[in-house]
Amino acid sequence: MGMDNNNLVEVENLVMYFPVTAGIMRRKVADVKAVDGISFYIKNGETLGLVGESGCGKTTTGRCILRLYEITSGKITFDGVDISKLNKEQMRNMRRNMQLIFQDPFASLDPRQTAGSIIGEPLQVHKLVKGQEYKEQVAELLKMVELEPRMSVRYPHEFSGGQRQRLGLARALAVRPKFIVCDEPVSALDVSIQAQIITLLLRLKQELNLTYLFIAHDLSVVRHISDRVGVMYLGRMAELTRSDELYDNPLHPYTQALLSAVPIPDPAVDRQRKRILLSGDVPSPIFTPGGCHFHPRCSVAMDVCKDQVPEFKDVGNEHWVACWRV
Repeated sequence: MGMDNNNLVEVENLVMYFPVTAGIMRRKVADVKAVDGISFYIKNGETLGLVGESGCGKTTTGRCILRLYEITSGKITFDGVDISKLNKEQMRNMRRNMQLIFQDPFASLDPRQTAGSIIGEPLQVHKLVKGQEYKEQVAELLKMVELEPRMSVRYPHEFSGGQRQRLGLARALAVRPKFIVCDEPVSALDVSIQAQIITLLLRLKQELNLTYLFIAHDLSVVRHISDRVGVMYLGRMAELTRSDELYDNPLHPYTQALLSAVPIPDPAVDRQRKRILLSGDVPSPIFTPGGCHFHPRCSVAMDVCKDQVPEFKDVGNEHWVACWRV
């Protein structure tokens, strides 16, 4: 789908199933279909937002791209290299170029390490610097994320939530990566702190020519930071297009329902718009519905939706959507 030389990441038919076992013999009885055959690309220097309800496979997709999971099937190309077939040692060398910022800024930091030790660890693991240069690099990384170099002797519990997330960002930047997976990096923070972290991410993207996969469920945050946005539902991609196009012209019924729930600051405008309420709950990723996964909750579903999986196709101007009605 639209693959070219300007793409840093290309994902083709990515499938990630987690086995469900039972009994003393731990026999496999089913699969959790976390990611069920998705394809997309991320261009050099862009931010791709990935949104959807909890449990739709957003985080799993990000971790598959980083090869933190052994994928079930599919192909992942990073900077022209098919990384889905690399062994652990080859992947270790590749990981300098791809990093991860975690959702929980406290659980992702070792409470027994100082801030300087946490940030500097990637430099030691990849044998990039040592001695005086190591200390200078740690100080520079702290300044880069707007923290004081003297804070390097503090422990994680001595920092606020926003400062901890800055530490996580500094650690990710230590090896000068090309690509960062931001896994809901602001969802655990206050709104005012969220804005600071988003502004910092945007500044660093410009200064260091970074490429982001920004995973979130807050659509207003995603709109602010993303160049393109992909909407996932139950392991599949429902829609993918430019950020402004998605918000102005959503084509998939699920995207329309999601956007109808985004708060609007103007009460007069908010009262006039129509909320789309979805019936039922998200089906289990173990027992997924046939055909289009969204059809049991879709108000405009047809018979074909129950039996056949809709093709994820470009309907013009790089607006991809998987719906029989489009």
